[in-house]
Amino acid sequence: MSIHAMKSSAISVASSDTELRVMLTARCMGIRKTIALVPTMGCLHAGHAQLIRQARKMADIVIVSIYVNPLQFGPNEDFERYPRSFEADAELCASEGADIIFHPDNLYPEDGPKVTLSVRDLGDVLCGASRPGHFDGVASVVSILFNAVRPDIAVFGEKDWQQLAIIRRMTRDQHMPVQILGVETVREADGLAMSSRNRYLSDAELEKSHALSDALNRMQLLAADGEHDTAVLIAAGHTVLQDADIEPEYLEIRQADSLNKLGTLGEAPARAFVAARIGPARLIDNLPLETTLEKP
Repeated sequence: MSIHAMKSSAISVASSDTELRVMLTARCMGIRKTIALVPTMGCLHAGHAQLIRQARKMADIVIVSIYVNPLQFGPNEDFERYPRSFEADAELCASEGADIIFHPDNLYPEDGPKVTLSVRDLGDVLCGASRPGHFDGVASVVSILFNAVRPDIAVFGEKDWQQLAIIRRMTRDQHMPVQILGVETVREADGLAMSSRNRYLSDAELEKSHALSDALNRMQLLAADGEHDTAVLIAAGHTVLQDADIEPEYLEIRQADSLNKLGTLGEAPARAFVAARIGPARLIDNLPLETTLEKP
């Protein structure tokens, strides 16, 4: 239990549900305390630090889970080479004031899970269209984490907006007593959304990648100027990507909660979504689209 404990802080590391419950009991000392969970797959960066800071503002106890979930990786995806950097991750958690790191070796039975969650509709579009079963794996592991940690609040980044929308719907559908908080995407100076997969990129690929956020920003500005036709907005985004020689996996505008397609802005809260493979990395991003003008 103390093998990974950071000497510079009171942070502790639990490798099992049992260890976690013991730690929480010791910290609560019979007093009802608010618990916030920040679920991660490790390889933490400034975006994760922002999630931990937000959790710290809202709860008495902050738990960061670090678990690379095999259920959300497809057969040809990067589970084996997904970056793992526990010591650096623990230092970041400690520096941001997290209390406990939940770092299990495995969350599933030895013979594999036999009962999992299935995501319909919300998990079939955008990233789900090319990653069948991915969001089933996400929902299943988050449900397990909620059961293990029993948080009052769970904090997620808005970069993975589809995931955020699915987790919000999951908690409603399953009557889970967890408040889901989304935190605005943290970006590099050139606008690129921070991601653990950015480290896969060369300098030239990093330079090219900022076109993803440039395309979304262009769409956002046009919407703010009064353009309501989503086809026009999407065409403008494609022009930015074409200029950077990027062929997106998708560039779409969808309703923020249901993820249904929108033909015209103003019908419901909207977001623009993009995904593209640049070099060895598949990158995603999104931004809200708002207009202050009446529809024509």
